[in-house]
Amino acid sequence: MGRGVFISFEGGDGVGKTTQVELLTNWLEDQGVSVRRTREPGATALGAQLRSLLLGTASENAQRTQITAKAEALLFAADRAQHVNELINPALAAGQVVVTDRYIDSSVAYQGAARCLGAKDVRDLSMWATDELLPDLTLLLDADPQLAAKRVHTRSGQADAIEAEGLQFQYRLREQFHHLAEQESTRIKIIDASVEIEQIAAQVRALVSELLKERGIIDA
Repeated sequence: MGRGVFISFEGGDGVGKTTQVELLTNWLEDQGVSVRRTREPGATALGAQLRSLLLGTASENAQRTQITAKAEALLFAADRAQHVNELINPALAAGQVVVTDRYIDSSVAYQGAARCLGAKDVRDLSMWATDELLPDLTLLLDADPQLAAKRVHTRSGQADAIEAEGLQFQYRLREQFHHLAEQESTRIKIIDASVEIEQIAAQVRALVSELLKERGIIDA
């Protein structure tokens, strides 16, 4: 059995990643593809604890000791190291298609640029933590932060600590994601996430189908 395929979804808060991960996973299963759906942070037992610490609601985090930017980057890297070792690598070795909601590029954009830690340093940290494992395809869902903020506001429950950062943070984040896509245009594909959900899903399926046909996972 050959190695599986690794696909990540990236983008700012409120662009619809979780919805598209679910739609793609369901479509792949309908095609008879063995899929492992996952997310960051929080996919492992350790990750669940880190997720609670990192992404508690803004009101919860107001009652905690403030996590510094460097500590935050290290905690996300710890989650990622465990995620890759415990879940992603075994699934790829078993020939599965792994679909994750966020991965390395989120850390580079969030902690590296928006937190002003330096994109290269944060990327180097994540590459070390994952033994340099990068996705075969990264789908960057892109929408204006004002539109995305409205979507976050209409969701049930409170915004998490990072979602509550504000528009200026989200615009810096979007700029960095665009920069990453320019640097790695073969891997990272930008998808217009301002359109209807099914239109986004169609763009996603087209890109994923092309890759899986090349790998012989689905029929050409």
